[in-house]
Amino acid sequence: MPEPKAEDWIRIAEGIHLDAQFPNCIGALDGKHIRVKRPPHSGSRYYNYKQYLSIVLLADGFGFRIVAIGAYGSTSNARIFSSSRLSEQLHANQLALPEPRLLPGSAGPPAPFIIVADEGLALAPHVLRPFLRLNMDDRQRIFNYRLTRARWYVECAFGILTNKWRFMILRCWFRGV
Repeated sequence: MPEPKAEDWIRIAEGIHLDAQFPNCIGALDGKHIRVKRPPHSGSRYYNYKQYLSIVLLADGFGFRIVAIGAYGSTSNARIFSSSRLSEQLHANQLALPEPRLLPGSAGPPAPFIIVADEGLALAPHVLRPFLRLNMDDRQRIFNYRLTRARWYVECAFGILTNKWRFMILRCWFRGV
């Protein structure tokens, strides 16, 4: 898959801002456990916290431009992300992200382009996650709501992907393929 250039990231961020009202966002990361049969001599590496065997697909919900496929089910999203090429590129500023921009209606310093995630990923300069739910003020609640709206895209993308493959599997089964 070709790596997006700065102008591509800007176009992506503008689309996300229009749809989810979350500016400077270039993607939403999450992990999806995909059931597998136990490979020989695998021990418990594929056994996940959901009590079944799986591999993990870590991806963004805005066109699957960012993917990491095949991690053991026992591996957390945070660990998969931290050992991914994307994480390395973000930390080394090698992702061709545009220069930080002012947020709409803001007079403050420019904000970097970011990826949104759930509480499973660590907060980082280009990764935002929700505030902890304890003692939140109204601004933090609104931030969490908008971040969650931006994350819905990855949840919906996984739902569509799962249903599409389920349909393909049933179709092959009925045809005897």
